[in-house]
Amino acid sequence: MSGGLAPLLRPIIARTLRGLKTAQYWLIAQLARSVLYMLRLLPPEKALAFAERVAKRIGPLTKRHQITLDNIRKAYPEKTEAEVEALALDMWGHMARLFGEYIFIDQLFDYVPGQEKPGRVEVIGEEIFLRIREESDRPHIVFTAHMGNFELLPIAAAAYGLPISVLFRAPNNPYIAKYLFSTRSNHMSDMVASRTGAAFTLARVLEADGNIGALVDQKFTRGLRTTFFGRECMTSPLIGKLARQYDCDVYPARSIRLPGNRFRLELQEKLELPRNEKGVVDVAATTQLLNDVVEQWVREDPGQWMWFHKRWEIK
Repeated sequence: MSGGLAPLLRPIIARTLRGLKTAQYWLIAQLARSVLYMLRLLPPEKALAFAERVAKRIGPLTKRHQITLDNIRKAYPEKTEAEVEALALDMWGHMARLFGEYIFIDQLFDYVPGQEKPGRVEVIGEEIFLRIREESDRPHIVFTAHMGNFELLPIAAAAYGLPISVLFRAPNNPYIAKYLFSTRSNHMSDMVASRTGAAFTLARVLEADGNIGALVDQKFTRGLRTTFFGRECMTSPLIGKLARQYDCDVYPARSIRLPGNRFRLELQEKLELPRNEKGVVDVAATTQLLNDVVEQWVREDPGQWMWFHKRWEIK
């Protein structure tokens, strides 16, 4: 009897589980929107400081905290447990600020190219922004990592009149993804969702002598075996493949969170990409080079990187 019912019940159970998951996503999204609404009632400084305090209390209670601690321990075996815990708390505070800054982005980003009066945002590498903009007859790639407020980088590019198609990975929660997309699209140029067909979209941009931007510090299950902090991990080879195909310059860019709700945006000189004996870009070596650049950034500001990623998970 049970064997005969099983095939009939299986689709019903599957639909029920999908419905429960959708309901869970909706509830989490409503909670997140409610928190953002309450933060919006406060001045930016008070709202972000409050969010940081709360995150430092709640973060250690989550499952991701153990992943965070484990990653930090393995990246910094010389650190004491107290130092590991302190670094994890710094990260949770940083994440809360990043979350809250979405609603204050118009007030926080006050940079105007050529303006002498200092504001919340300072830019290093202005001449590189201008150079890329003037080189409109050739494609460029800019890469960054989940550090500081990385969302400010494409906004800065737009301030310089530099069009850039940004590859982004949407959150698993579709309701939060929709909110973030609407928020980002108000301030950024073209946005390309990281899904099937995204590589072809970026290739078309480069083929038309356009510019693309991408985050390169996440796990990519079907990627290349590389190392990060001396541990093996999987990394997307997309940037290396595109650089090889279009022989375009690749620039590192990062955001650094400073005291007092201030930010430093830094566009660095183009990388000298590794090449094989035929002079063609070496994809594997280039992918590793990107990891090495990001690792250097993280070592300089470890509290500003997302340690709760399962970056080193290999399946």
